[in-house]
Amino acid sequence: MSWVLGVDSGGSGLRFALGSTAPDGTAGVTTVAATASAEPLRTGPSGIDAGQLLARLLPAVDTLLAQAGVNTNTDMEAGSGPGVLSAVAIGAAGMATLGDGLRAELPAALAHSLGVRRLVLAADAVTAYAGALGQRPGAVVAAGTGMIALGTDLTGWRRADGWGHLLGDCGGGAWIGRAGLEAAMRAHDGRRGGSPALLSRMEEVFGPAPELPGLLYPRTDRPAVLASFAPEVARCAVGDPIAAGIVSTAARHIAEAAAAVCPPSGACEVALTGGLFGLGDPLLVPLRAELAGQLPHATTVSAAADPLGGALLIAGALAGDTLRLPHDARLLNVLTEQDG
Repeated sequence: MSWVLGVDSGGSGLRFALGSTAPDGTAGVTTVAATASAEPLRTGPSGIDAGQLLARLLPAVDTLLAQAGVNTNTDMEAGSGPGVLSAVAIGAAGMATLGDGLRAELPAALAHSLGVRRLVLAADAVTAYAGALGQRPGAVVAAGTGMIALGTDLTGWRRADGWGHLLGDCGGGAWIGRAGLEAAMRAHDGRRGGSPALLSRMEEVFGPAPELPGLLYPRTDRPAVLASFAPEVARCAVGDPIAAGIVSTAARHIAEAAAAVCPPSGACEVALTGGLFGLGDPLLVPLRAELAGQLPHATTVSAAADPLGGALLIAGALAGDTLRLPHDARLLNVLTEQDG
């Protein structure tokens, strides 16, 4: 048995899971202990703050090993102290575009502090994929505040959207919330396309319409604030045609992203993962219709696990030399002892 660590870093903070796996990796990974840190990681000139991640990760490893009953003092020579971790997989939001600092600093830092010689730095969409579908071909749509689709035929990755709330994330929570707030403001102004129902809900949530810009624009967490209104749009969609149109358009955008990344040949499994799909039937009913129309050869399946479970699966596969997901410099960066 060997120990592996999975890390999931996103807008709601960090989550860590310790797993055990057979040395050959054939039995999969069993989750032994988990812990979390609520504060998200900072980003700076070199991207995601590697020092802050390391400062959170090291105490978390100590906590998890203690929960697992590993005595790092007495078991060190047996391989259960520093160096106990056979592999670590870190999935982080923004890894593809903001991960330069992590890629430059973490391998040496983890090798020095924990004796880790096998490390994967992955985009959170990749760990979402691994959690949802494991290591088989297909496509995953990960949707929460944002939205990204990722697919693979196991020879390379295909990505669609995930470009943030200003350039994309079409159909995600921030997109739905922003469209709903725009429809509310149109109703306040008396313009076409306005929704009195959404205006009423907006004012109940945020206060008088003229005050909304002053409340929203100074916020540094604007995407999350916009996404917080998405459930209100979904609730109004049951009886309001404007809200229903917004959610139906979101479903079309999500299906278009899935269609863009599905492997082009043969049948394709599509998994949906992320908090956005908790909106339920107002989103899922039009989404199923869109997927059936745009991807008639695809089958929608339930995600087997979440992104933290995906990170743990990747770490276990790396430890057992069974990692089949395609390596990629930004999406799935694999660093081993042999890399120097």
